[in-house]
Amino acid sequence: MKILQYTILTAGLLSLGSCKKFLDVNDNPNSPVSENLTLSAKLPAALISTVNQETGQINQLTALWGGYWGTTSEGTNLFFKEKTYNGVAIRGTRDGIQIWEGSYNSLLYYELIKKQAIQENALYYSGIAKIMQGWHFMRLVDLYNNVPFDEALQGTQFITPTYESGKSVYEKSIQLITDGIQDIKAASPAGTPAQADVLFAGNKILWTKFANTIKLRGLLRQSETNNEAYIKAEIERIAQEGSGFLNAGESALARPGYLNTNGKMNPFWESNYRNAGGQTTNHLNIRPTVYVINKYESLNDPRLEKIYVPVKGAYKGVLFGNPQVENQYNAANTSAFRGPVENDNKPAGLFKSFDQPSVLLSSFESLFLQAEAAQRGWIGGSSQTYYQTAIQESMKYLTVAQPEITAYLQQTGVILTTAANPVQRIIEQKWLALNSISSMEAWSDFRRTGFPDIPNSLQAPSADARPLRLMYPESERQTNGDQADKQGNDDIITAKVWWNP
Repeated sequence: MKILQYTILTAGLLSLGSCKKFLDVNDNPNSPVSENLTLSAKLPAALISTVNQETGQINQLTALWGGYWGTTSEGTNLFFKEKTYNGVAIRGTRDGIQIWEGSYNSLLYYELIKKQAIQENALYYSGIAKIMQGWHFMRLVDLYNNVPFDEALQGTQFITPTYESGKSVYEKSIQLITDGIQDIKAASPAGTPAQADVLFAGNKILWTKFANTIKLRGLLRQSETNNEAYIKAEIERIAQEGSGFLNAGESALARPGYLNTNGKMNPFWESNYRNAGGQTTNHLNIRPTVYVINKYESLNDPRLEKIYVPVKGAYKGVLFGNPQVENQYNAANTSAFRGPVENDNKPAGLFKSFDQPSVLLSSFESLFLQAEAAQRGWIGGSSQTYYQTAIQESMKYLTVAQPEITAYLQQTGVILTTAANPVQRIIEQKWLALNSISSMEAWSDFRRTGFPDIPNSLQAPSADARPLRLMYPESERQTNGDQADKQGNDDIITAKVWWNP
């Protein structure tokens, strides 16, 4: 594993002396510089490397696989490997999607922070590092299944680290997050990171709620695994801890101080809407699928007009993976993302400004998780209340007015208590809310539950072939190939991650 051989990283992390330099992580978050830095310099860079990967490469890939995005006829050749589920191309070193490499680099960032924090008795920092390591390890399992854990991040001590089962890594990650909570709660007020904490500005309660929410997400991933005893025990541990989960108004939003210059804007904005040169390629060519447009329209969903621009009075989508160049799917005839330029210079739904906060985990995702957990009888509280509050939080984020929210919640197709399958309704509303914000969760829910009924790519290898995971990357095959081979089949459309039924 190349990442683990980068011993230059053991001396330091990123060259950060000001907010402007801190934002240089957007230029290349996977190339840290070896320097002896304070924890207050290292932490924001590590957190932003996580945020950039989540809102960038992970969100982009899974927005395509989660039923949200397709491309115009002019963009037929864009995202070809993603549309064809070409796992070999995706894992490539040169033109592939390097989620593995970026994830282990981020994990190493947090390992350096954790070790320094332990030496300095800076429990707040070690707690955050442990929580974020748990986040990344579970993400790796969600994408690759078995991965190195115990022998990872040890420099040259384990050049070819042993892989562990996805189930084991999940359990160890949840324990790591639990340990992180304990560190944060035990930290002295003098050790608060304050502005170095670009997520919660040193708020212990919010960090603890965030950590519990990550654990709840990980437990719900296991809903179809017959792992009830473990789930019940962990839910009880969360209840005993007592802080609960992120609720209304408590999103994990990164505010590093984005600047109106290339490489330092909010990365979701800069990649998918505008950069200093104007309209981006993605804004020109990415379009909503016909499926997502139809879902919003079938429920008279006011979020539709907040996210997209109509064409001649109607909202028009595209077919994911459509290999045909057809006039009806040209850029001029399909609905682009709405932003301030298309919204009378006012903030729109997804695109508000170049310096808008980056969403790492939203209040509405947390509330949907709680709604499903309550519906399954795992936690107390009303699934209906969690569900309705989740929808309200989603609509408020997308600038929907309260009267429209109230009317939406009263529709027969939205009300939870009359749904034939309440879990399905929760998942489908969650899917509508997470559109392009946290697409990884939408794709993971689809793999786990089969909801909603997302159409397949028109360039899929076969009618029933779906992307189930990523293949181990070339960089790993070249440096830790024996261990990767021991994991057996890692084919993108036939090998499942451990929690996928």
